[in-house]
Amino acid sequence: MVKTLIVPGLFGSGEGHWQRHWLDDHPEAVFVEQGDWNRPALAAWRSALEAEIERHPSVDIVAHSLGCLLVAGLARRPIAERIRSVLLVAPCDLEETERLHPGAIDFGIMPRQRLSFPSLVVGSLNDPYMRFDRLQALCERWGSRLIDLGRAGHINIASGFGRWPGGYDLLKVLNGMAKGDRPIAGPAMQVRQPTLANRL
Repeated sequence: MVKTLIVPGLFGSGEGHWQRHWLDDHPEAVFVEQGDWNRPALAAWRSALEAEIERHPSVDIVAHSLGCLLVAGLARRPIAERIRSVLLVAPCDLEETERLHPGAIDFGIMPRQRLSFPSLVVGSLNDPYMRFDRLQALCERWGSRLIDLGRAGHINIASGFGRWPGGYDLLKVLNGMAKGDRPIAGPAMQVRQPTLANRL
């Protein structure tokens, strides 16, 4: 059985965040805990994530912000063979994150290697943590399909994302890609329909 892992970013995903609603709506999903949400260190966070992946024969990963970079960094590690697919929502740019939160993170450099597992990236035109042109370039390097939600901020509570059923739909699409179904057409697809971008 494929287990879904929920991987937050800096400060975790607090009450009301769409990742918390995901756990409520899918009790079989697993929240990946970290020892220190306020001062992320790459080695410690990666160790916790890999330990959780090791508990399952196969996983889908749903990550947000800094958690996306954590997941992308696993692409060339042995544990990657257990990853069926990844949904990466609002990846952050380390330079922008350091500017917004000076001294808070110790995460090395941006992972830019091609991902070794099927991936969808969900981005926004006005995300303060990642310019859209840089996100497009990063997706090209990762070999990821990019879903454009329009002016959706950082796709978090502050930008109006509580329960987000559209994410569940996107994971279904991603699972189809992992099974070899026809992928979403185009390098960057705009998704503005209520069924795929439902915000509360």
